[in-house]
Amino acid sequence: MGAVYTQLSLRERRRIEDWWHAKVPVREMARVLKRSKSTIHREIKRNFWADDAFPKKYAGYFGNAAQRQTDKRRSVQRKLIRHPELCKAVVARIKQGWTPEQIGNRMIYEGAKLRVCQETIYRYIYSNEGMDQELWWYLPEHRKARRPRRARKRQKPKFD
Repeated sequence: MGAVYTQLSLRERRRIEDWWHAKVPVREMARVLKRSKSTIHREIKRNFWADDAFPKKYAGYFGNAAQRQTDKRRSVQRKLIRHPELCKAVVARIKQGWTPEQIGNRMIYEGAKLRVCQETIYRYIYSNEGMDQELWWYLPEHRKARRPRRARKRQKPKFD
């Protein structure tokens, strides 16, 4: 297995912004943050802000804006956000008492064209949108916060 990758945090993005304005070399930023220099280059390139309506001196890398852009990019990629009709169907089944495992497997069994896996459903339940609807309450254990990924034990199959 490869190394675990973590996203840049807001704190790291703010440090990159400060260093970028101070013209610190990317290699030095990467060394201090213990990141690859390509990660820093990619971050600056992806989230660099410039607008033709403003003078060039206002263009640059801004940590808060970069964090908002990243959050927006990541939320748009989520399947249940992109497909509201699928989301309604999943939420309705959750409220009927179905578990995410049952919902995902039923979609496979029915041969639904548009379907989601249990992990996608869990991520939606514990996202901001799911927390607003209090979907965690409909899960069997009624956990408001999900256990850390490494703390969950692999379950034996329930059916052979």
